[in-house]
Amino acid sequence: MGPHPAVAAIRLAVRRALHDILNNHHTSGGPAPQAPGEPPHRTAERLPSPLVLVACSGGADSMALASALAFEAPKLGIRAGGVTVDHGLQPGSDLRADEVVLRLRELGLDPVESVAVTVGREGGPEAAARDARYAALDTVAERHGATAVLLGHTRDDQAETVLLGLARGSGIRSLSGMAAVSGADGRYRRPFLGLDRQTARKACMVQSLHVWDDPHNTDPAYTRSRLRHEGLPALEKALGKGVVEALARTAQLSRDDADALDTWASQAEASVRDATGLLECAKLYALPPAVRRRILRRAAIEAGAPAGSLFARHIEEVDRLITGWRGQGAINLPGKVVAQRQGGRLVIRQG
Repeated sequence: MGPHPAVAAIRLAVRRALHDILNNHHTSGGPAPQAPGEPPHRTAERLPSPLVLVACSGGADSMALASALAFEAPKLGIRAGGVTVDHGLQPGSDLRADEVVLRLRELGLDPVESVAVTVGREGGPEAAARDARYAALDTVAERHGATAVLLGHTRDDQAETVLLGLARGSGIRSLSGMAAVSGADGRYRRPFLGLDRQTARKACMVQSLHVWDDPHNTDPAYTRSRLRHEGLPALEKALGKGVVEALARTAQLSRDDADALDTWASQAEASVRDATGLLECAKLYALPPAVRRRILRRAAIEAGAPAGSLFARHIEEVDRLITGWRGQGAINLPGKVVAQRQGGRLVIRQG
């Protein structure tokens, strides 16, 4: 008799992600793993297998992910480890992180470690915690030479991300949600984006995996928590079941469109700059708005505007220097960046 359907689903999702990681590893010149039954290589020829880490909070999603990684990785000759991040936002968080480390080691993962971070305030508590978490994961991955880090985001998380992007009015890239592969050199992998949260929880239950339910996930002080427990249920009540699946499909379709437009903008950028590298307003005006605004956004970021603080309204103001020129003054952007029109050229630089 095979595993429970929920367990089979999480293992299949992780197996596919690991195969992807192996293919990329081999393409980039990494060593091929030793196949089961293959005679041992000589020590001088034997190079380490790729290491894949799982980022685990102790919650159902990441514990299910850790269990699937522990099961699948050895069969593919992949080393599997884990890391948990202690944000220090709740009493006893350090003890809880130690418990997660113990559970990951019990699954057979190695190396495993806990990393404590200090969460700032920039961008709000949720964004600040996310920034601190990813910085810690980057550091751990680089220290251990990990090929990839698996994240336990599910289809439900994706739906919430799409709705948050819609509420911000941040454009199609924001509606595209989280990518299955992201980060430097494709470091971050999200195998569960096609699975719902209930599948992960069920997989933990049938495997008798202890999980921790973060009280922040039910705290109405947090936007995502309100969306999860009030917003999405209200949408499903009004529109019927299937809202989460539809939003996840929207994310993928939006991502495909956004990727195509990004490519177009990248190819078009050189053609709208003069010999000194300045953007020519007349040539920008001739481009479709979606392409033009991508070029403007990229130029602002290159000038020093923080990407996370650069919103659609900022780019719209800069765009009006191209499409609605009436002699208006400079536009102030985040990061002390200034955009202004001078002699038919758009100048974007640090103020």
